[in-house]
Amino acid sequence: MLRPFSVRPPSPRPLRQPPSSNCLHFQAHVHLFLLQKHPRPQIFPGQFFQAGRQGRSREYGEVRLPPALDLPRNTETVDSKAFLLRHSRPGVVSLCLSENDDDDEVKLDSEYRNVEFLITTGPGPCPQLDNNNIVFGTVLEGLDVVTAIASIPTYKPSERIRQLNDLAEFFGDERAQKGRTLWNRPLKTVYISDCGELQVTKPSMSPTLP
Repeated sequence: MLRPFSVRPPSPRPLRQPPSSNCLHFQAHVHLFLLQKHPRPQIFPGQFFQAGRQGRSREYGEVRLPPALDLPRNTETVDSKAFLLRHSRPGVVSLCLSENDDDDEVKLDSEYRNVEFLITTGPGPCPQLDNNNIVFGTVLEGLDVVTAIASIPTYKPSERIRQLNDLAEFFGDERAQKGRTLWNRPLKTVYISDCGELQVTKPSMSPTLP
């Protein structure tokens, strides 16, 4: 369970703020069950894991937004105020920008919307993600699941494979990017069995900002 939020300018009176673009995009993911059965997130031990990569193949743990889905463009990606929140502790949820690895072919689509997200796993903060990715939520319940995912062994390519991949990319071989999608994938099956939005009036944890 996570709580979405965003940085908003102070108001002289308590007004209900509209959800941010990041929250709207993530909610669309959830409502349409696009994350359901999503396999094999990328895991970076001691830092974070990311999911929601867009591509053509479910085999590589990729999702694809329906063509008819009319999501507004995310203007927060060019707003410096959207980057103020920090990846200061485990359970921070943010939009992947610097870490985004969506398929290049998908990014060329005029209707492309970045919806890939990451969740920090701890044990410490991830300052390398600050100012480059937009925090829009925090985990309220289920942090033990996040920790369990982070502890799963992942595929680590050898130095030779990395060098060959770099060489293939240099010569424009599109298989190089596809090959990198397998890096840092869990060696055990990990997938989202179900997803949706819960209306919780009294969460067990306080949704304090990072």
